[in-house]
Amino acid sequence: MKRLTLAVDAMGGDFGPCVTVPASLQALASHSHLVLLLVGDPDILSPFLAKADSSLVGRVQVIPAESVIASDARPSIAIRQSRGSSMRIALELVQEGRAEACISAGNTGALMGLAKLLLKPLDGITRPALMSVLPHQHRGKTVVLDLGANVNASSEMLVEFSVMGAVLAEEVLEISQPRVALLNIGQEETKGLETIREAAAILRATPQINYIGYLEGNDLLTGKTDVLVCDGFTGNVTLKTMEGVVRVFLSLLKSGDETKRSWWLRWLRLLGRWIQKRLSRRFGHLNPDQYNGACLLGLRGTVIKSHGSANQQAFAVAIRQAEQAVRRQVPQRIAARLNTVLARSDKA
Repeated sequence: MKRLTLAVDAMGGDFGPCVTVPASLQALASHSHLVLLLVGDPDILSPFLAKADSSLVGRVQVIPAESVIASDARPSIAIRQSRGSSMRIALELVQEGRAEACISAGNTGALMGLAKLLLKPLDGITRPALMSVLPHQHRGKTVVLDLGANVNASSEMLVEFSVMGAVLAEEVLEISQPRVALLNIGQEETKGLETIREAAAILRATPQINYIGYLEGNDLLTGKTDVLVCDGFTGNVTLKTMEGVVRVFLSLLKSGDETKRSWWLRWLRLLGRWIQKRLSRRFGHLNPDQYNGACLLGLRGTVIKSHGSANQQAFAVAIRQAEQAVRRQVPQRIAARLNTVLARSDKA
């Protein structure tokens, strides 16, 4: 299998190298074809690599960086002061062709702005969107975007997100005529913001898009649509609310009921454990750690944004997402079809 080189912003996120370096080593152990460029302060990164297996460290190169973009920094200021930062250098490695993708858990606004500046959007795309493929209750997948790259989105941007999501669902997930829906506060055509209603009108008049109408937030995991589109503010709040609920649900399944101490209730505890195992097998695929990593869709290169609070397992999943996006040639596939679809939409 062909070697893949990925650039990792090893300093980004809430925990920095404490998570990113062990996760990188975990990814290297699982994928023998990976080479990782860890961007950060060598003095901080080296101790995490010192005790690692030499066969893994041999596929790691530390790229020095002078600074880190703070998670709470204003994106405009962070971008102006980004030279020498671990995030910018990781993106520059992709820009220069030294790496095929970048993974960062750092400041979302700064990552969006720098990626757009350095890698450039595809023709026909106003602004890239953060996209993730979420599992639903029928064990299928739903493409959801935008998840936080654009707090506000015009009707034209929502249409572009719809096109990108539909192309990805068809080309990568191999879903024929993927269903596209807009996230809204109701299913009636008169409800929602003006931008959403305008986008809906455009999509209804676009035969190349299989638009099915509005869906509400409670349909996120039902599998009623293959592509769910919204602005970044709504998408980010929706995603994190869902993840919080799922984490609480899964934690309840794992915790035993210590209040039942009477011997005659032991059989109830055994029954409860059996139910817990069944439910864990049924809903364990919804664990947020298993799908961490949102692709910044609409760029000429591959950029994966991890949750800032990701643990080692979740960040390793984000690295795997980057590897899969490169293998599946996501930017190239979208670019190949995007102009054609948008041109037909304009004529319609």
